[in-house]
Amino acid sequence: MRSPERARLTATLRSLKEHAGLSLTGLGEHTSFSKSSWGRYLKGETLPPREAVRELCRLAGEPEGRCLALWELAESESSGRTARVPPPARPGTAPEPEPAEEPEEGPAPGHPAPLRPTPPRATATATAHRRSWRVTVVMVAVLAVTAGGVTAAALLLPPDRTPDDSRGPATTPTGAGAGATTGPGTRPPPPRCQGGACEGRDPLNMLCGIGLDTLIERRTASGARLQVRYSATCGTSWGRIWNTRVGDRVELTAAGSTRSAEITDALDATAYIYTPMTRTAPGTLVRACFRPAGQTRREECFEATVR
Repeated sequence: MRSPERARLTATLRSLKEHAGLSLTGLGEHTSFSKSSWGRYLKGETLPPREAVRELCRLAGEPEGRCLALWELAESESSGRTARVPPPARPGTAPEPEPAEEPEEGPAPGHPAPLRPTPPRATATATAHRRSWRVTVVMVAVLAVTAGGVTAAALLLPPDRTPDDSRGPATTPTGAGAGATTGPGTRPPPPRCQGGACEGRDPLNMLCGIGLDTLIERRTASGARLQVRYSATCGTSWGRIWNTRVGDRVELTAAGSTRSAEITDALDATAYIYTPMTRTAPGTLVRACFRPAGQTRREECFEATVR
């Protein structure tokens, strides 16, 4: 069974592959690793070498820091170096008594007392603390590098947070300061496309997940979640689904153009899946249809107008 750390890394690598626009054959031709090796890496069957992650980031034109931090987490988990230290005793709870030591006979006259070995407990505990601290540092590094790109960080967000929202600056929830950045002098990065140039592109890779409006948000009969997002900055809309099953599909139609995304494997079912963007503007009617896997459930469609 793949660990969550491995699943996050694999999903990030697959996103980078799509961004680079290369097939498995292309990856084999442009990197030091074979087509078959990349197939195993991108299916999550094998943890890729650190150098493979670096080469894929280079091909995709993405900073390698966040991907290497995810790789550290996955590698630490797979090697067993994420052993946790037993939790400390609760306040007011008496510590567990040490086993009584058997009385020892004194040394024979004229002979020095034998040296007693030092218990290994302190050393083992310190080592475990260092391992746990190293994993914590790596996790902080993953979160810290989101300023350069948030694909990896998005995959680390809990269910009540949204990956595309994570690209935006932190805001105060209410009051006159709402919408202001909390970091001193920080500004969100500009999008990589606008309007027609975004047509068919990935919303996360194009940095269009800032200042979003949610046009549609529904829970489907199968339990999957569906949202339609609109970016005034990029002038585009897209759909996304999660809590899905293999074979589920979402289609987004606006101004005659239809974009879709499908859950193709178990790894997709554990992540947020986005449709490519389509150009929209205030007044555009957007229609999203969720098509569940199998023939036992009907498709569900929802409509909204861009505000």
